[in-house]
Amino acid sequence: MRINIIAAVARNRAIGKDNKLIYWLPNDIKRFKALTTGHTIIMGRNTYLSLPKGALPNRRNVVLSRTVSHLPGCDCYASLAEALAHCQPDEDLYVIGGASVYGQAMGIADRLCLTEVDDCPEGADAFFPEYEGWHEVAREEHTADEKHAFNYAFVDYERNANK
Repeated sequence: MRINIIAAVARNRAIGKDNKLIYWLPNDIKRFKALTTGHTIIMGRNTYLSLPKGALPNRRNVVLSRTVSHLPGCDCYASLAEALAHCQPDEDLYVIGGASVYGQAMGIADRLCLTEVDDCPEGADAFFPEYEGWHEVAREEHTADEKHAFNYAFVDYERNANK
C-alpha cells in the first residue's frame, strides 16, 4: 500500500478558508484528476461536503467520520486506521484533506504531491502540516497566466530514509 498526500499549499501552508479551497488552479485540478483517477481517495467528512457533486467519479471514495456511517458513493469509516485496514496491499491511496486528516496521515505517508503556490493569503483557517524533513524528488515550475493568478510548482516529496 502506498500512501500519498495531495494538496495545494500556500507559502504559509494555508490550504482553506470556510471549508473551501483557497486556490482554483485549472492545472492543479488536472494534475489532481490525473493522479487520483483509478485509485482510492481518503478524506474527512467536511472535505466530502465541500465537493460540489459529492463523491468523485472513477475513484474509490473513502470518508472518515465518527458521526456519519453512510454517504452516497462512499465507504465510511470512523478513523484513518480503520479505513486503511479496509484497503488492499496493492492500493495507491491519496489523502485529499482536510487539515486534520493530513495531520493524521503525515506520520505514515510515503509521498507528498503538492502544488506549492507562491502566495500568502489572508484569513485562511485551515493549514497543511509542517513538511520539513521530506526530500524533494521532483519539481515542475509554472508562472502565473490568464488562468492562474500566482506562480506555482508541482512538487513531489518522499520521506527521508532516516525517518
